[in-house]
Amino acid sequence: MAKYKTLDDFNLKNKVVLVRVDFNSEIDQANKKVTSDVRIKAHAESTLKELAEKGAKTVVLAHQGRKGDPDYTPLKEHTEILGRILKCPVKYVDDVFGEKAKTAIKDLKGGEILVLENVRSWDKETKSMSPEDASKTDLVQNLAPLADIFVNDAFAAAHRGHVSMVGFTAVLPSAAGRIMERELRSLSKALEKPEKPCVYVMGGAKADDSLEISKYVLSNGIADYVLTGGVTGQLFLAAKGVDLGKGNMAYLEKKELTGLIPGIQELIKEFGDKVRTPVDVAMDVNGKRKEIPTTKLPTENSVLDIGKETAYNYAELIGKAKSIVVSGPMGVYENKEFNYGTKTVFQAIADSKAFSLAGGGNTIAAFQEYGLTKKVGYISTAGGALIEFLMGKKLPGVVALENAVQNKKI
Repeated sequence: MAKYKTLDDFNLKNKVVLVRVDFNSEIDQANKKVTSDVRIKAHAESTLKELAEKGAKTVVLAHQGRKGDPDYTPLKEHTEILGRILKCPVKYVDDVFGEKAKTAIKDLKGGEILVLENVRSWDKETKSMSPEDASKTDLVQNLAPLADIFVNDAFAAAHRGHVSMVGFTAVLPSAAGRIMERELRSLSKALEKPEKPCVYVMGGAKADDSLEISKYVLSNGIADYVLTGGVTGQLFLAAKGVDLGKGNMAYLEKKELTGLIPGIQELIKEFGDKVRTPVDVAMDVNGKRKEIPTTKLPTENSVLDIGKETAYNYAELIGKAKSIVVSGPMGVYENKEFNYGTKTVFQAIADSKAFSLAGGGNTIAAFQEYGLTKKVGYISTAGGALIEFLMGKKLPGVVALENAVQNKKI
């Protein structure tokens, strides 16, 4: 039996389909306007377009920010953006599950789309619950009787057991949307049975994530090598006993990363040469790039990139790989003096014939900067959900979909 159902398992014509998407977008703090339509576009051009074309009566549940946060807004503008992308009118109601919302759902015709108000305007949405407990809440009790099918397309929010993510799966036939399906298929390809050799490239500033991911993929024989760069690379060097210099070490302490050093030391002790750290680094000397071998450290200058020899070594390993996962740039890629490491490593990934998966905001931005996005096997728009998946953690939104397949009550 399949782990979870998809849109292919249902006749959608004239069915009321309740779809949980992730429209959470970048918001201009001054005027509360949406500044990036990436996620809206992704859902629009796949799941929502397909549902409309197959004649479903589509009801969209989504969130934007959290109450009290600067990016918390209603979904009226998101609805307008969705309409422009789909080139058709999309309905909107400023209500989640009250009479206005229910009337709007009942009035839907086949092929029409209705966006309900920001689901986080209902205070209990952000409480994590089991699907059974969530199914007893006002949100599910009011909306589920009006729907025929629940579709979860919000992989980016799947690491949260929020009511709208798990509650409907306990009482409605449920399916993964196309974004959810695509993310899970691509991530499983990189995590469950990757083609070997498998290389993980861990860069950027989220070194705590990198340690957990590295530990999981090496301990479970998923990755053959972990290549470190960026702040992660510096922290791993420090764990090897390399003195980076007063300023660089102070930066790691300020970011509260030095507490990870014992764990990294254990990882290196256990897996040795499988964990690669920079052999040279690029420093900022009066705004100019200067490279030195790590054996010549410490330095009073800021380390802002891996060196050219490291970049070459990493590119060589990437060239031999059959599977590649990359999370985080190798240095301050936004500065042309210090983008060599990221550019070289990311170009090697793009040139590789291996299956490659990239995730994280800065990772995606760097691939875009170099015009390489079309050469990457799969780019994940998820943040926390992607990280937790790569750590081997179970995602509540995904588990709920899998359990729905076994639910004999539906």
